[in-house]
Amino acid sequence: MELKLQNASVCFDFQQGVITSLYYKGVEICAKPSDLFNLRLTDTEGNTVDYSSRQANAVDVQEDGRTVVYSAFPEAFSVTFILKETEKGFTARVSVQNGTDKIVEHVEVCPLIVKPFLKNGGIGKMLFPYNEGVLVEDDDLRAPCHLQHFEPEYPSMGSYGMFPNMVQSQFLAYLFDGRGLYIGAHDEKRAPKAIDYYAIDSEKNIKIEFRTYSGKGYGEDFATDFDTVFEFFDGDWQDGADIYKSWFYAHLPKGLKKIKDNADLPDWYYDFPIILTYPVRGYHDMDEMKPNSLFPYVNILPYVDKFSKATGAKIMVLLMHWEGTAPWAPPYVFPPYGGEEEFDKLFHALKDKGHLLGVYCSGFSFTEQSNLLPSYDCKEMLKDEETFKAFCAGRDGKVLHSKICEGQRVGYDLCVASDKGKQILDEAYQPLFDKRLDYVQILDQNHGGGQYFCYSREHNHPPCVGPWMTTEMQKLLNEWNEKADGALLGCESAASEPFMPNLLFSDNRFELTHFIGKAVPLYAYLYHEFLHNFMGNQVSGLLPAESYLYRQAYSFAAGDMPTLVLSPAGCILSKWGQRDLTELPVEEDVLRFIKNLRDFYMANKEIMCKGNMIKPLPYTTGAVTYACEYGRSYVAEEVLSTAYELDGEKMQIFINYNLEEKIVEWNGERIAVPALSVLKKTL
Repeated sequence: MELKLQNASVCFDFQQGVITSLYYKGVEICAKPSDLFNLRLTDTEGNTVDYSSRQANAVDVQEDGRTVVYSAFPEAFSVTFILKETEKGFTARVSVQNGTDKIVEHVEVCPLIVKPFLKNGGIGKMLFPYNEGVLVEDDDLRAPCHLQHFEPEYPSMGSYGMFPNMVQSQFLAYLFDGRGLYIGAHDEKRAPKAIDYYAIDSEKNIKIEFRTYSGKGYGEDFATDFDTVFEFFDGDWQDGADIYKSWFYAHLPKGLKKIKDNADLPDWYYDFPIILTYPVRGYHDMDEMKPNSLFPYVNILPYVDKFSKATGAKIMVLLMHWEGTAPWAPPYVFPPYGGEEEFDKLFHALKDKGHLLGVYCSGFSFTEQSNLLPSYDCKEMLKDEETFKAFCAGRDGKVLHSKICEGQRVGYDLCVASDKGKQILDEAYQPLFDKRLDYVQILDQNHGGGQYFCYSREHNHPPCVGPWMTTEMQKLLNEWNEKADGALLGCESAASEPFMPNLLFSDNRFELTHFIGKAVPLYAYLYHEFLHNFMGNQVSGLLPAESYLYRQAYSFAAGDMPTLVLSPAGCILSKWGQRDLTELPVEEDVLRFIKNLRDFYMANKEIMCKGNMIKPLPYTTGAVTYACEYGRSYVAEEVLSTAYELDGEKMQIFINYNLEEKIVEWNGERIAVPALSVLKKTL
């Protein structure tokens, strides 16, 4: 069966259970026949078996020619595939009639196999909403790094291509020769999904993974009650993102407000604060945890004064290694290291000067033993069998040690749908909420604000990953927002969609995208009207120290607040955990640049803070190449540009992070952008 669209066609072979062709404006993008669906069944022992549409021994095409029932599989289930034609593509849904005693764990709808990426001898590149947005055109970059494709499993890892987690949005776009194919899940419940890609053969053909987890019980039916949308479009990555953006604006997460309508945001949210982050013990995450020269806490005040005077900005001190227990050993953090009296001296001193205080925490793990401070040991608590009921469990019911931050700690993942787990978290973090800080990155390690996989049969949820995870996290975060009483909460990586109303200021991790492709400000393009983030501490960044001003410029272009990572000696570091101090950013240049960024921001505060990011007009600029790890290089534009609109006003900005003037060609003009500055043009 062929769908004939304007300038496009899609061919289905319902009898074989595959899509055979995706053709748009003279280009075939389908590399191989692609299944109409895949699914996984899980038995009571935790064993799994996968099936695809090709394995059905009976195929019944209904009278409408768009509904197909697949049956006579090796097990007693059938699948109904429902296709609908749209103006620019098609939508698909599946429902599984489950006659087995197993769980339908997840389904994939039309998991396409497309032609390789440009750098692998193919035609395309992928817009991937991973860590705020990345364009991928070389699959070989991913294989040697820690952000490669992994099969999501229990115990969870933070790097999975999971929504809502490190993947913040429910779509992908495959781009080729000035056009593209959009693939999006228009799911208002925002259930957990594996959204990823990987090469499936030696030719580097790319499988697009779009898997929805059911959250169902044994023997229950499952249906995707939302459309998976496949739509052809013309243009660049912004044009693909606009399809999802249009759906998102019409289906906002409950409680999400535009910044201009959100009376609950603190005043500092509008004022371009500088985030100043550093440890008070040790030097990096795996260091000996002895107090350094920035302890007692008030020792930071001279630097706060210096950076504020040089830039005119408020400073948010964001503490690391401040926990009185052990660094990165959640959930117990209080009292602060050195006691509350010393901590409060800093709090009050900052308030007296008009500045801000925040802390890093470390998410939903339960630490059995700190590897940094052996004295922090919770093994006695684990002798209580009830405590183990708080922990995430696998398909077979077994509780295994967490894979999160194994260097720093040995522990387990807490499940928020467990009564005991919620009790532990609430009791641990209540003293923190009582401090009335300005900001708490309470979900560091829980990228995007999502929880970890749990299949337990002893918790208040089905024995399968699914929508309950989103719902339970929303409930918990709503309660925490009330307890925090005005303090903003955040997570590692920007908040995924369902948690954006709760996590309004987070540690943007765009630097991680450099491992797999080219960073693009997709997150801000979609969501800037609703929330902002900060540059983040740049941990694990691939780019060298010489790229520091570029990264500050990129962060500003993405609508984020700047971050300074400070060494115990008071030096501005290129990134958190930097151990080679032979190459450091030049403080004078950094502060001059941030001052200029802030001056521009404050002069254009309404549109910069409350505006909607839009697609900029094309421009021409030079390139800067940075030599990176793994023998690779990263090419950045000499001048960055983006555009904003608010209440009919539109502007495009140009950001020059270099120490000399740069020329750009734009809209028929040659524009000189001064060194370390921002220039705007009205649209």
